[in-house]
Amino acid sequence: MARNTPSKRERRREAEAAAQAAQAAKVAKERKQQTIIGAIVAAVLVVLIVIAGIAVYRSTRPASTNASTTTTEEAKDAKTTLATSPSKPSVADEQGGILISANGYDKPVADVPTIGIYMDFMCPGCGSLNQNLDKDLVKMADAGQINLDLHFMSFMDRFSTDQYSTRTANAALYIADHDPNPDHLLKFMSNLYASDFQPDESNYVPISDEKIAERAIDAGVDKDVANKAITRQYDDYLDAVNTYTPTREELWSTSGSMKGSMSTPTVTINGQYWDIHDSKVTAKESLTDALCDAIGLKPADIGVKGDLPSIGAKGKALIP
Repeated sequence: MARNTPSKRERRREAEAAAQAAQAAKVAKERKQQTIIGAIVAAVLVVLIVIAGIAVYRSTRPASTNASTTTTEEAKDAKTTLATSPSKPSVADEQGGILISANGYDKPVADVPTIGIYMDFMCPGCGSLNQNLDKDLVKMADAGQINLDLHFMSFMDRFSTDQYSTRTANAALYIADHDPNPDHLLKFMSNLYASDFQPDESNYVPISDEKIAERAIDAGVDKDVANKAITRQYDDYLDAVNTYTPTREELWSTSGSMKGSMSTPTVTINGQYWDIHDSKVTAKESLTDALCDAIGLKPADIGVKGDLPSIGAKGKALIP
């Protein structure tokens, strides 16, 4: 029986079709592999972006948001560091405060209010507070009318290119720890907050360690102490301050956009938050007048020894 055999042309067509089918299968397989690889790469990129976002968020979050992102364990560890760290300044208390009174460092005057100030040397609001209130605070402290409780923070490094907040906070802690005259520290603070020196957070121009040391020397600090004050011996301690302090609910704002969080400047009277933005405070002619009303002292009696605020060491502020 005769058998039909494909012609040469037909065989060639069949071979071309088979080759095309094989190529199509190869292309499909490669596309599938590329899709899988692309999906994996995309997933990895998403993870990396999320991680990067978290890193950026953690490095730029203001002090007012730290409490919401700090775990209980982190806050506990930071509090322990403040109390037990080898780098803890000898004059600092267990919450990172530097107390100054007419008696010197860490020697509170009895039966008078304690005014706490939480600050960052990069913070414009802190500069304004210092320029408008600190001269009268110093007069009150020198006269034994109040105790001052100073807390140096450094969360605003993100606004500088050279960790200005950390460097200046380090210098302040070193001076407190190595210069027995509190007036030198207070003057150093005012020198840093001077309108012709404090850097602009929105347009930062680098300030050298030497310039910071010059501010200390101008404040009366010994040159050797001033030069050592810029060697950053308290970085780990300041990390603990920045972690723990914003978790303290008694420091949280009670009004405005920052309500329920902590920011700088923060002012306390006998350990309780005093809202410098409250309408009853801002209605006063000056912040000094508002503070005097809050602690029960006549403005005319500022710096007069023997004339003490009426709220004493445990009373609450007379205006919010």
